[in-house]
Amino acid sequence: MRALKVGGAALLWLLMFSAAMAAESGVALKADDIRKEPFGDAKSVGKLKLNDKVQILDKDGGWLQIKSSTAKGWVRMLSIRKGDAKKGGNEAAGLLAMSSGRSGTGKVVATTGIRGLNEEELKAAKFNAEEVKLAESYAASKAQAEQFAKEGKLVARKFEYLPEVK
Repeated sequence: MRALKVGGAALLWLLMFSAAMAAESGVALKADDIRKEPFGDAKSVGKLKLNDKVQILDKDGGWLQIKSSTAKGWVRMLSIRKGDAKKGGNEAAGLLAMSSGRSGTGKVVATTGIRGLNEEELKAAKFNAEEVKLAESYAASKAQAEQFAKEGKLVARKFEYLPEVK
């Protein structure tokens, strides 16, 4: 009986340890606010500094839930490089690789995989006539747009349309 308890405790410890080890690590690419929720206007719960090491816990659209040495919360995906920080190396080469969209192998890579709505959200979507009317109510008439432009001292410019693609 005692061996069963010890074995069960060891198995539980092993499962917890392996789950903790399965979390992905990352490094801050820039200073950023750590937010309570994955929204740009969410309350800041901490600060992330350049090259801070983080543990990536979850992903939601263009946001990553992270745990740093100072706080746990959400940051934009573009603020974190997955994996460990490169030791040494040329910073200019790293910036060039990021800006060109190419990795060190010379192959084109995607920097993020952000998409609009996920499959569950699309399946759950329902037509809402009130929301359509509300969105349409934000449209400005030609006269309102011209008045707005005049107040902002904007001038109309004529331009040729692009030729139609055949």
